[in-house]
Amino acid sequence: HVQLVESGGGSVQAGGSLRLSCAASGYIGGGTSYGWFRQGPGKDREGVAAIDIRGTTFCADSVKGRFTISRDNAKNTLYLQMNNLKSTDAAVYYCAAELGEITSQADFAYWGRGTQVTVS
Repeated sequence: HVQLVESGGGSVQAGGSLRLSCAASGYIGGGTSYGWFRQGPGKDREGVAAIDIRGTTFCADSVKGRFTISRDNAKNTLYLQMNNLKSTDAAVYYCAAELGEITSQADFAYWGRGTQVTVS
C-alpha cells in the first residue's frame, strides 16, 4: 500500500506560480513512476505531467514550458512547479504513483485525494 498526500494548492492570479507537493508513504521502490493529473469543473481528468522510473519526464502540450515535474527520492516527495498560470489551469490536481513502468493513466495504481488550484 502506498499513500499519497498532495499539498501546496491555493489561489493565485493569472501569471503567478505555485509549487505542488505530493508526499508518499508506505513502500516506495526504486522503480516507481509518478504523475500529476487535474480535473476542472465539468471536465474529465487529464494528464499533466509524468516522470518514469528512469527520471524521464513527460508534459502535456498545454503546460509544456510552464510546468516542471520533479521528485526527491530521499524525501519520497513529488513536485509540480507551476509557472505562468492561466485560468484554464484551475482544477483539482492529483498525484499518482505506479510501481513500475507507465503507458497511460490507467497504469497508475495509487492516487492522492487532490489539492485545489484556483486562478483568478
